[in-house]
Amino acid sequence: MADNDLQCSFCGRPKADVDILIAGATGHICERCVDQAQAIVAEEGGAQAEAQSSIDFTLRRPAEIKAHLDEFVIGQDAAKRTLSVAVYNHYKRLTHEHAGDESGIELDKSNVILVGETGTGKTLLAKTIARMLDVPFCIADATVLTEAGYVGEDVESVLSRLLQAADYDVEAAERGIVFIDEIDKIARKSDNPSITRDVSGEGVQQALLKLLEGTDVQVPPQGGRKHPEQKLITVNTANILFVCGGAFAGMEKIVARRLRQSTIGYANQGMTVEDSEALAYVDPSDLRAFGLIPELIGRFPVLTALRPLKRDTLRRILTEPKNALVRQYVHIFAMDDIKLSFDSGALDLIVDHAVERKLGARGLRGICEVILRNAMFDLPGSDTKTLKVTAKYAQSQLDAQHQQAS
Repeated sequence: MADNDLQCSFCGRPKADVDILIAGATGHICERCVDQAQAIVAEEGGAQAEAQSSIDFTLRRPAEIKAHLDEFVIGQDAAKRTLSVAVYNHYKRLTHEHAGDESGIELDKSNVILVGETGTGKTLLAKTIARMLDVPFCIADATVLTEAGYVGEDVESVLSRLLQAADYDVEAAERGIVFIDEIDKIARKSDNPSITRDVSGEGVQQALLKLLEGTDVQVPPQGGRKHPEQKLITVNTANILFVCGGAFAGMEKIVARRLRQSTIGYANQGMTVEDSEALAYVDPSDLRAFGLIPELIGRFPVLTALRPLKRDTLRRILTEPKNALVRQYVHIFAMDDIKLSFDSGALDLIVDHAVERKLGARGLRGICEVILRNAMFDLPGSDTKTLKVTAKYAQSQLDAQHQQAS
């Protein structure tokens, strides 16, 4: 048969009318029919195969999850254990439902709330654990949430981010994990129910109840405020694990009142508790006194506290984690072919200033920026190829900052 007589065996188009004509054993097929056949296969069998593959995740045990957290987060063993168990149980719930367990036992989810001062590692824990999960994970911020109809974002925007993390695969998103940061910022203004609208406090808490408990939520895939014409997507939150974190500034005083002791030290069952360790004794009644409504607290059965970082922990944070600050700055200078090093005295000085500022691990970066700012400005492109930061050099840079400010 001549080339001019060849045609597609499916649609009958001659070779002259198509770009590609693929030869088979007994016939030919053009590129248009290939595309159409691929679409039919994806529609009929692809969705089921994708759902099946998304279920086949690796069941990570709590010890494995904590070992991963240990590589990036120093200290906070109690919080890491709690979070590891919560994530592990979440995986088991998904496996339990997928396997079609006939025992008749329904496994409830255990949402988690983390309490800790600023800079103790709440957000870092969430970001670190997101790297290793086989389920969709997103981090949302409670400070931008308001009641429906007011300036700000609706609570459904939290699930919009989860949908984006799951590439808009609804079934995958319904097995995901959501971390809501700054949950303490939606506390109501007083311990008594508000008689007026509290659009960014108690109103948001009430709107979150339906998401936390488990129900069908109509979610705008791109956010409801800017795209009101979009089609809503129904997401069931029964299998979505919620982890919330907040600094809860002033919680120590609430714990002190509950323990009926002064703010200097508390006695609890014969034990003396220092002010810095008060958060370790927080319980749900303290959250209610802070301003969270009982209905919201009841949906977080797991409560754990992150302890303030002590001096030795801050010292380890500078050098030990995989993404330690010292390693980051060494890498930044190395990109300009400059060898950066710190001596022990300089690291001790940085930690001392961080303890004074009481900003936790976040304070370390601010101090390092001040110490290295002039070097990062002057050295790129210069003949200097090495920089050793000593305690004397670090102190001189900190003093220079105060002189410039004055």
